[in-house]
Amino acid sequence: MTADNHPLTTKGIMSRRTIIQGSALLGAASTLADGAPAHGAANASDPLVPVPLPAQVSAKEAFAQLPGTRLGYWDTGGDGTPIVLLHPATGSALIWGYQQPVFARGYRVISYSRRGHHNSEPVPRENPGSASQDLHNLIEFLNISKFHAVGSAAGCSVAVDYAHSHPERLSSMVLACGLSGVTDAEYVTASESLRPKGFAEMPADFRELSPSYRVANPQGAAQWLALEHKAVTGNRVGQRPANKITLASLEKMQVPTLLIAGDADLWQPPAMTRMLARHIPNSELVVVPEAGHSIYWERPDLFNSAVLDFIGRHSK
Repeated sequence: MTADNHPLTTKGIMSRRTIIQGSALLGAASTLADGAPAHGAANASDPLVPVPLPAQVSAKEAFAQLPGTRLGYWDTGGDGTPIVLLHPATGSALIWGYQQPVFARGYRVISYSRRGHHNSEPVPRENPGSASQDLHNLIEFLNISKFHAVGSAAGCSVAVDYAHSHPERLSSMVLACGLSGVTDAEYVTASESLRPKGFAEMPADFRELSPSYRVANPQGAAQWLALEHKAVTGNRVGQRPANKITLASLEKMQVPTLLIAGDADLWQPPAMTRMLARHIPNSELVVVPEAGHSIYWERPDLFNSAVLDFIGRHSK
């Protein structure tokens, strides 16, 4: 079967789709672009073998005083092209321990906590602002002209909204496990139908970590949950996107986009991500096996390799 008639490929819409599966590809995906093993590289016979968090590189930790808010951030600095990491609703700038030292090998790596999350001011009800505008203000504060945006879950909505407002500032965009803010009724209905009433009130680790990961790495699951408990420190509700995001508006985007889906994700399974991919021109899709909603944490080997390969092909 050729790539053009593969059942998961829509010819003419995506330039390339990658489905990661099988032990051979798992082994290949555990190597970074420079040939070094990825932190958290998988054993082919047990892809979820526990791996400790790697030592972090030196990074500046500070506060950015922006219009209407103050946000906590960290920045590894350097002359490399910036990567800005956009956390999920259950996270903050603290969650990227598996990515920071790996990405910093060739890039300037930055993350921040959105309003209402660890080390940042809450969302004021009287003037909540826009998360994507906060991102833009931070980029201006840091004097960054162009960057790669890497979002997980709710961070994808911020990235997509930013791509609608400031596409010229993005070298590329990675959307991992994100509903991405799409408002079309058919999309929203399909997404909501996947989760039973009361799902949002279920334990966060049940909702966002795959069963395989929770069985294979209970210590890692406990670490993830501890970061989730630290994440939300104030009111985080009320911010609205700057743009109305629809499937039709996605079709107008020109930012190179990689979508990553986990095959055990209860929030955004691969079928929903494929729906997005069909509407984003020249997008690529990676489906990661035995991964839930938090691929950056559960499968950092495959997440890091996929991200570095993609942004490496879109760096100037």
